[in-house]
Amino acid sequence: METPKTHFDVIVIGSGPGGEGASIKLAKSGKSVAIVERDSFVGGGCTHSGTIPSKTIIHLVQQYAEQKSSRLFNRSQQAKVTAAELLTTVAEVVGQQVRDREGFYLRNDVKVIDGTARFVDTHTIEISDTSANPNRFTADYFVLATGSHPYRPDDIDFDHPRVVDSDTILQLKELPTTMTVYGAGVIGCEYASAFKDLGVRVNLVNTRERLLEFLDEEISNALSYHMRDEQGILIRQNEEYERVEVTDGGVVLHLKTGKVIKSDLLLWANGRSGNSTGMGLEALGIQVDHRGNIAVNAAYQTVQPHIYAVGDIVGFPNLASAAYDQGRFAGTHIVDGYCDDRLVSNIPTGIYTTPEISCLGETERQLTEKCVPYEVGHAFFRNLARGQITGHKAGMLKLLFHRETLELLGIHCFGHNAAEILHIGQAIMAQPVPHNNVKYFINTTFNYPTMAEAYRVAALNGYNRL
Repeated sequence: METPKTHFDVIVIGSGPGGEGASIKLAKSGKSVAIVERDSFVGGGCTHSGTIPSKTIIHLVQQYAEQKSSRLFNRSQQAKVTAAELLTTVAEVVGQQVRDREGFYLRNDVKVIDGTARFVDTHTIEISDTSANPNRFTADYFVLATGSHPYRPDDIDFDHPRVVDSDTILQLKELPTTMTVYGAGVIGCEYASAFKDLGVRVNLVNTRERLLEFLDEEISNALSYHMRDEQGILIRQNEEYERVEVTDGGVVLHLKTGKVIKSDLLLWANGRSGNSTGMGLEALGIQVDHRGNIAVNAAYQTVQPHIYAVGDIVGFPNLASAAYDQGRFAGTHIVDGYCDDRLVSNIPTGIYTTPEISCLGETERQLTEKCVPYEVGHAFFRNLARGQITGHKAGMLKLLFHRETLELLGIHCFGHNAAEILHIGQAIMAQPVPHNNVKYFINTTFNYPTMAEAYRVAALNGYNRL
């Protein structure tokens, strides 16, 4: 009987996007690789509780909302969506994602080890699996890609079924009639928008002065207007909770301003923390901050040069797409001893509210503070033939460009398929000047009618102001 392999060139802890990017890069470079996953299936939080489930639910809800508003929809045939129907489809998509990723590891000879890893010393980890039998493995290098989890204050009872976070909301047995979302970040806004489209009465409590303050102010205001006036979400800005009272009849959120909000369900969506507890990092001199994050250098090395960290556990930008790239970069550094690749300076943001938001580059406020002479071009979807044909007339594309060089400085899109539309401009914005030039959109012939035509309209709108 063959003795099980216990030493690898590299052990990757966590099979989310960061771990996948690192392990596949390393395996294709000829390294012996093992990947440790604490859950029953590979994919990490991104696949099982984060990006994939939430975006699947949002897509299903948007399909339902479009059907209700269709010009050909027979309202007598209107059916209500149930939580079971939503989660059944989510399970199908997640299952397909897991099978795909299992295939990646199998084809690249990456060993998948089930269990929770803890460092015994700088080159040894102990893995406790479901059978409670610890096993020790050694490696020359390690990559920590353990992801993050929703932040939970100690004074809130998350064991009660009426209090959920972005992980446990995927276990709902039935849809609530009323719902309060505490925290109006990306996750909070996305779920508030989706549940409102399902017919749930939604309160959205924002701890800041306006929604998603990192957005261009015009886009943020457009989102607030649409959620409040078009969807009917009750938004309370600049509020903080004092305490949460849970009863069998509902959840009462007490705010510091004296306001009281009662609903059937409370979704806590106020921050995330890195999954670093219990890994034995402190004994190795690897410090963890108050949110569970680890500091790394430009090559994603910790204070132990042979131990790397990527993805949510290193903090910003906390995006699945960026985590995958970080994993590849760390893997390259392990293989070659250096890595000249870096995350792009302008990382696109995709927010899957109804309608979507996507942005790239500078906002008007940032350009003003830097005293950059810029001009603005708008294309409103209600004026585009494609927007009128599809009925997706809410929203706009906004281009910011330099008044003298015509360099594209910022792209801000609010509307249906914004996350897809943005990438057209991204390809031009990534080019060096003079190829990064707003006149590209003016002189390019777009298919008609398309939403891509918004770039020509917005470019002309801004250029004519010059």
